[in-house]
Amino acid sequence: MDAQAVLTAGQNGLFLLLKVSAPLLLTVLVVGLVVSVFQAATQINEATLSFVPKIVAAVAVLAIMGPWMMGALVDYLRETLLAIPGAVG
Repeated sequence: MDAQAVLTAGQNGLFLLLKVSAPLLLTVLVVGLVVSVFQAATQINEATLSFVPKIVAAVAVLAIMGPWMMGALVDYLRETLLAIPGAVG
């Protein structure tokens, strides 16, 4: 296995990581921003008000996008494991 193949495998892994984590991270970011604007506008400094909507949004995204995320990770793992014999010999 040459250096180019190792770099390509690492690049594919990082791209998959970004692709799988993006829906969850973007949703929590948007919900956090909306809650922060709401708290700033109403001057409510309740700690649970910032955490509960983020958790609810994260669970909803995982329920909706979870099967796709798992499928993408399983496909990547399958491709990686099937590429081992070609890389070794």
